[in-house]
Amino acid sequence: MSATGEIQLSSGTIEYRDTGGSGPVLVFVHGVFANGALWDDVVACLDGVARCITPDLPLGGHRRPMPPDADLSPRAIARLLAELIERLELTDVTLVGNDTGGAISQLLVTENPSRVGRLVLTPSDSFEYFFPPLFRPLQWLSKVPGALSVALQVMRMHVARSSPLAFGWLTKRGVSREEGAEMVRSYFSSRGVRRDAERFIRAISKKDTLAAAERLRDFDRPVLLAWAREDKFFKVELAERLLERLPNGRLELIDDSYTFVPIDQPRRLAQLIREFVPEGAQVAS
Repeated sequence: MSATGEIQLSSGTIEYRDTGGSGPVLVFVHGVFANGALWDDVVACLDGVARCITPDLPLGGHRRPMPPDADLSPRAIARLLAELIERLELTDVTLVGNDTGGAISQLLVTENPSRVGRLVLTPSDSFEYFFPPLFRPLQWLSKVPGALSVALQVMRMHVARSSPLAFGWLTKRGVSREEGAEMVRSYFSSRGVRRDAERFIRAISKKDTLAAAERLRDFDRPVLLAWAREDKFFKVELAERLLERLPNGRLELIDDSYTFVPIDQPRRLAQLIREFVPEGAQVAS
């Protein structure tokens, strides 16, 4: 059973869920317009064998807006995540990223890796795909005050949420009307949350992920690329390019899934994580 908590960090308050326990520590990183609930099915599969922490980062699916002057660039979010790990006194962390959260994870391990023991990347923004081409109009809209919020109003409708421009090509399993409504609830119910998402998206730059990809050559800790074979946004070739830069990486392909592997194939992903994290990994205190 996860306990929900919150912590005041240098840029604002972050909510998170922590299963507790004495197993190896896993920190799960979601992407834009999502929150820690993305990982619920994976966390359930790891119940009793790992301490799982799922923060709600200020990317549009969170409930607590950040202060108006907070730096919400991707590199700042990576620093915020590193601060959370430090404040919770976590060490030898296995960092698990998905989608935009995978880009944030790459930034963290190449700029502040001291508490990270290993990295798992599911399909994620990488190299010049930050954002992938289909979602780049969101960046253009974020530069015009209010335009992003207006454009996303169609996401209130289930049919729009199921389209390729929303969740349709992110999850092969699909999301129900209720699940989809919950995913966008925070964004449409809080002006501060919308402001946070807009500022993050506006600050996205492929320069960050291209630089991180080069610095991954110096990250010699174990890395697992648990990639969806059928992903429509982050093709397997992208994972293969990452693999070339990882001194201690390996690639596992997951069938019958799109980008949201935690939703489409949670059991398979949990199995790969359990096999990847050694029994001798440092456990939570």
